[in-house]
Amino acid sequence: MTVNQARRLRVAVALITMAFIAGCNPQGVEESQPSSAISSLSGLRFTADRDAQQSQIAARVGGTVITINDVRREAAALGLIENPQALRPSDQEFRDTLSDLIDQRLLALEAVARDIQDEDEAWRRLAAAEERILGNILVENAIASAVSDDAVQQVYEEQSRLAPRTEEIRARHILVETREEADEVARLLAEGGDFGQLAAQVSRDLATRFSGGDLGYFTRSGILTGFAQVAFDTGEGEVSAPFETEYGWHVLQVMDRRLQPRESLDEVRPNIIRFLTLQGIDDLLEVLRERYPVTRVAGQAPSALRTTEPATVPPADIDTPEEAPGEDAP
Repeated sequence: MTVNQARRLRVAVALITMAFIAGCNPQGVEESQPSSAISSLSGLRFTADRDAQQSQIAARVGGTVITINDVRREAAALGLIENPQALRPSDQEFRDTLSDLIDQRLLALEAVARDIQDEDEAWRRLAAAEERILGNILVENAIASAVSDDAVQQVYEEQSRLAPRTEEIRARHILVETREEADEVARLLAEGGDFGQLAAQVSRDLATRFSGGDLGYFTRSGILTGFAQVAFDTGEGEVSAPFETEYGWHVLQVMDRRLQPRESLDEVRPNIIRFLTLQGIDDLLEVLRERYPVTRVAGQAPSALRTTEPATVPPADIDTPEEAPGEDAP
């Protein structure tokens, strides 16, 4: 789907929605007058030119304006650009986005001319949108202060201090089919044969054969159990005796041992930001639940799932009356 096709589709959806709402109001079918639309605009947020002084005007529509900043914000919200300020009026994305905003403004002006903003359905939708937007902005502001560079650095240092560092080794191996072949490889190595050359000549592991059998670094849990046991029991620089796994017979050499390096801050930054974001939202909601009492009237969990004090079991020698049917219903 091209950009223009997508734009026409969005406009068509908006037209269908407006037609449906207007169809519920017999007065909505009457032809509106531009003057009535202009006179009804007071108090509507989308007509307020709050940044008209700071931003150049991109279009005038029925007595209202769309600014260059409006276009840039919309393009960023749609994911068309990463840096809004880099979007120029000569760019195709700018022109397409401006066309969308003009169409959207035309539809909104006509809706006002038909007094759709005063209908119950419009009030419900506007109220829901206002609630959602205000809540989102609050979260953005709270998270902006919680997810700072200093906070990210602090979490990284704390996790680095607490997280254990696992031992890992670097090894290379030669894989052959039979015990006899493995014994011959071990004999040649003991006589001074070059491990890398032997791997290239006889190893059946095609993934490592032409890199001298090098497996890179791995931990105990990062490789076959039987292979790991032999590898970690072999000293650095030593060659193991032949041993068998489900893949065949191996001879390995341990090239290096070390503690697994810690991930860099840049590598784990996205995870830390995600953690701080969720933690910030949880902390904010915890404060707000204390500030604004909440009472669930509908949608309560069944009584069996609610947290209650454990029931006291009466002594066996005391008769207790049976509960009336339905008395313990949630």
